[in-house]
Amino acid sequence: MDNFYTYIIESLSDQSWYIGHTNNIGRRLEEHNSGENKSTRAKRPWRLIFLRKFETNL
Repeated sequence: MDNFYTYIIESLSDQSWYIGHTNNIGRRLEEHNSGENKSTRAKRPWRLIFLRKFETNL
């Protein structure tokens, strides 16, 4: 079984939220904060405010 995560991050610059999903939350949060994600680049830094793990048979 693989684990996937639904997450919500909050921008520390304007308190907006971004909702996403990933199979590696540490890597994904680093991508948001390093500017690799075009959708969240302008509102860095980000902090994780919600995380839920799901198991899948994919």
